[in-house]
Amino acid sequence: MSSSEVYDYENYTTSFLPASPCKSSLDVVNSTGIVLGYIVVFFFGLMGNSVVMIAVWTMKTHRTSTDIYLMHLAIADLLFSLTLPFWAVYIHESNWIFGTFLCKLLSGVQEVAFYSCVFLLACISIDRYMAIVKATQFLSKQHHVVRIVCFSVWLGATVLSIPIIIQREALQINGFMFCYENNTAEIVDSWRLGLRIVHHVLGFFFPLLVMLFCYGYTVGTLFRSRNSQKHKAMRVILCVVLAFVICWLPNNVAEFVDTLMRGGLIEDTCQNRDNLAVVMYSTQALAFMHCAINPILYAFVGKKFRNHLLSLLFKKGLVAREVLMRYRAGSVYSSGSTRHTSVTL
Repeated sequence: MSSSEVYDYENYTTSFLPASPCKSSLDVVNSTGIVLGYIVVFFFGLMGNSVVMIAVWTMKTHRTSTDIYLMHLAIADLLFSLTLPFWAVYIHESNWIFGTFLCKLLSGVQEVAFYSCVFLLACISIDRYMAIVKATQFLSKQHHVVRIVCFSVWLGATVLSIPIIIQREALQINGFMFCYENNTAEIVDSWRLGLRIVHHVLGFFFPLLVMLFCYGYTVGTLFRSRNSQKHKAMRVILCVVLAFVICWLPNNVAEFVDTLMRGGLIEDTCQNRDNLAVVMYSTQALAFMHCAINPILYAFVGKKFRNHLLSLLFKKGLVAREVLMRYRAGSVYSSGSTRHTSVTL
């Protein structure tokens, strides 16, 4: 299952070829709760990521490379959030009512947003590694290079999402419509399995290794450094990466098990299918929550982002001076030593 797939737990078959049907039971999963959760995540994701985009966009002279990456990360999360109401209706109705075009479009948007998110997090880890471990600010100063990197990220994410857009269709099964991968299409099984492996490797595990390598060296350097500003600068970034891993790792592990089962490397039984259906249904709900988490981390962990946002609201007359002075702990630009530190942090 890809990140853009709402799990077809009623008509699930684990083989790329037609398999004997299994009656799946998900009584342990509260679908109404999942639907309400999607709506809540949609609301907070829409509002929170919009605020992050506006806040970073208004940073003119103090915007760094990390800020630009984080703004694009907010765009990816916002796009992901916009698809959630459609999946909520899908789960509530147990029927896809939006046709093949929206099935392909929404699946593609979610896949692009997912790839962009993980690639941008990897870019941020490399950016922080270069700035702290290698002690160079070249990328922070060369914003045109950062823009090229961001364009490449979105282009690569779009290319990797093309197979999902091609394969996903609105299919009628047992009188119900499902937005699902068309397993009856004339696609070689090895090619279909290969696409899934590419998704696992490029869409999660390789970027995760890049992040672990870069942040491992970065944290080690910070422990040997007495620069408290750099320590604070890494706090939000590490929280963002940790949130991504917590939200997406369970779903990617479940997807990997699903891939092994579809490839015949794990025994294909009705009991295994049913257990995997429950796990994938639950881990997907956890993964979808991720698009609303980052703005919360910026607001509660990132002092500089909070200060900048309060200043922006004060200039627009939306908060009183007393509120600004009460909650603004220090100036965003109070120290020359922080001139290369992301204001978003």
